[in-house]
Amino acid sequence: MATSSASLPIIIIGAGMAGLTCANYLHRAGKSVLVLDAADAVGGRVRTDITPEGFRLDRGFQILLTRYPEVQRLMDYGALDLRAFESGAVIQLPTGRETTLINPLRQPLAAFEALTSPIGSLADKFRIANLVRHVSKYTAGQLISRNSSNQEDTLTYLRRNGFSERIIDTFFRPFFGGVYLDQQLRTAANFFEFVFQQFVVGDAAVPNLGIQAIPEQLAARLPTGSVRLNSPVSAIDGTRVRLWTDEVLEAAAVVIATDGTAAQQLLPTQTLSAPTSEWRKTTCTYFAAPHSPGHGDKLLRLNAMPGTLAHNVVFPSDAAPGYAPAGQTLVSVNTHGAHGLTEEDLLNRLRAELAAWFGPATAQWQHLRTYEIAHALPAYPAGQPYRQSLRLADNLYQCGDYTAYPSLNAAMATGREVAEMLLV
Repeated sequence: MATSSASLPIIIIGAGMAGLTCANYLHRAGKSVLVLDAADAVGGRVRTDITPEGFRLDRGFQILLTRYPEVQRLMDYGALDLRAFESGAVIQLPTGRETTLINPLRQPLAAFEALTSPIGSLADKFRIANLVRHVSKYTAGQLISRNSSNQEDTLTYLRRNGFSERIIDTFFRPFFGGVYLDQQLRTAANFFEFVFQQFVVGDAAVPNLGIQAIPEQLAARLPTGSVRLNSPVSAIDGTRVRLWTDEVLEAAAVVIATDGTAAQQLLPTQTLSAPTSEWRKTTCTYFAAPHSPGHGDKLLRLNAMPGTLAHNVVFPSDAAPGYAPAGQTLVSVNTHGAHGLTEEDLLNRLRAELAAWFGPATAQWQHLRTYEIAHALPAYPAGQPYRQSLRLADNLYQCGDYTAYPSLNAAMATGREVAEMLLV
């Protein structure tokens, strides 16, 4: 006897943020869901490893921008125990000296340091204030969907708005290049406006027990047995899903919530509306230090010196003590883009740069782990539509940040929108 489609689950392939968001909205509406993932834990790219010593290592330095609209819709911030970084940065200038900017985006003219800092001219600071006023006129959704600012990249946008090369090289490139994993600032300007606004209106935070607490919260809301891990999918045929074990599952509908590369492998290229993804790469190198070089100030360290590999440094345990055992500091050193070095050569180069930056005490830092992440963020160049079609065929959908713009907000937004389509 054929199984009624009404009794079949909606199968979601991928237990990352897009898939778990989609599953949560469907479950809330009373739909049966089954989430499949090849990995051994939920989260996709949002994962945390715990070392035997008790350090929590996110797979690549990641933050949650607390005013992301989709995150506010769905997440319980209190349960996540979010810990915020300070709004600002300590910047190592090309001269080797440092300057500190507190609230350079929220209050660009409020602090004497912001006016006198050597990262740009007084006119540059007034232009930042104008940019704050500009993005404050729009909702987050309006900024990301503005086609006019989608047609040029961030670097062109900044130059067109009169920013000097000095402030581009000493602030925008190291700061937003770290957000994009794109030091050349080739990312579309509408995403720049969106992210700029998020830093203006909200905090950059992490859960005290690591970034993976975010997808784990979503997974915990689903019925027992509705998430199957270590279950790689080999093929999709209509509403039939075949696992690598040759098990075949029947579905009422199928949602592909993997990244773009995995989606291309599951379906013929002509079926997908999105082009093959270009990926931004990053390398995150973790150290354990006996004392915090930041002295608990919770500020990001940006490196504006040319030709360096330590593009930014952060001390996650200063903001979130759960990232390190008592009496220890976790140091995250981030290198964006391809570097072409072996892990040993990269580590030697980083140690030399860190010693020049933070002093001889860095010789005591213990290397914990290096993550080379080839698929860190999908590229979002100028001219790319901010949204691809989420419906591929009858009872077949896709969601994920590769179908929109590279952020956790986009992953969750597309997951929610697919759920809404399925509930019509």
